[in-house]
Amino acid sequence: MTTAEPILILGIDTSCDDTGVGLVALHSGGRMEVRANRIWSQTVHASYGGVMPELASREHVERIDAVMDDALLEAGVSVADIGAVAATSGPGLVGALLVGLMYGKGLAQGLGVPFYAAHHLEGHIYAAASEAELRAPYLALVVSGGHTHLFDVLSEGEYRLVGATRDDAAGEAFDKVARLAGLGYPGGPAISEAAKRGDPTGVAFREPMLGQSGYDFSFSGLKTAALLAHRAGASGADLAASFQAVAIKHLLRVTRKAAEHLGRETVVVSGGVAANTALREAFGKSELRAVFPGQGLNTDNGAMIALAGAAAIRSGRAAHGLGDGAVAYAPLANVE
Repeated sequence: MTTAEPILILGIDTSCDDTGVGLVALHSGGRMEVRANRIWSQTVHASYGGVMPELASREHVERIDAVMDDALLEAGVSVADIGAVAATSGPGLVGALLVGLMYGKGLAQGLGVPFYAAHHLEGHIYAAASEAELRAPYLALVVSGGHTHLFDVLSEGEYRLVGATRDDAAGEAFDKVARLAGLGYPGGPAISEAAKRGDPTGVAFREPMLGQSGYDFSFSGLKTAALLAHRAGASGADLAASFQAVAIKHLLRVTRKAAEHLGRETVVVSGGVAANTALREAFGKSELRAVFPGQGLNTDNGAMIALAGAAAIRSGRAAHGLGDGAVAYAPLANVE
């Protein structure tokens, strides 16, 4: 980078039920600075116990202009100051993705600035760049409602998938256990709060996949065990505390095993589940250098997409054409 003035990157994420717009400044030395991060979290889905895709798309259409205005106001800039635009193209709900993707393309075309179609999981990984400089190689554990993936980040923009859930994502399991215990939705915060009142040894859960040779995860067995414990009369607080304890133990054990075998000292832990206080404490007490996203950057947001766009510019990756479409399934791994 030789430009003295920072490049202001706009990031947009509408992959699921959060409308996120963020602004990141890419400085001449490569430093990335979050200038704004505004999110509209949809509440219309609460009564359904999960996200309704059509309703999510409509909410994005109705809210994206206002969220954009709020982000510009927070950063103290105007639309004319934007030097590049990044928007999530996948994975996610196609109808929801299209709202942000088309909004970003139109803005980039109107301003005559580069456009970057960002991968949602890459955004989650680079959310941690708001807190610390990330120097590859390192591991990245993305844990959310839809994803549980463990990547070996070989260099900026090069990802090798080394492990993933074989069934439910971690966040999905949290949601389902919270729902069966009557703790509310979304399940992550509900489990975390209820666990404070419970006994983490109150329900005897067995950690999954103890004998495996690889680095995969599994949560469906824990979900079934939680259902049986609930039917047997376990309290919601004990169920939450015990489930949370074993789920975190499972995530940490597999990640530590991969780090040891691959020779990695740093692990980025990101995604909605990474906001869990107990998980942060467990990884923080391990021998790993655990890096978490800053406040407001764990769940889906626009700043993480702007950070991914800034990383693409910093590493010299070419901008995308305006013809790229939204994709429901998009693997991040690009190295065998």
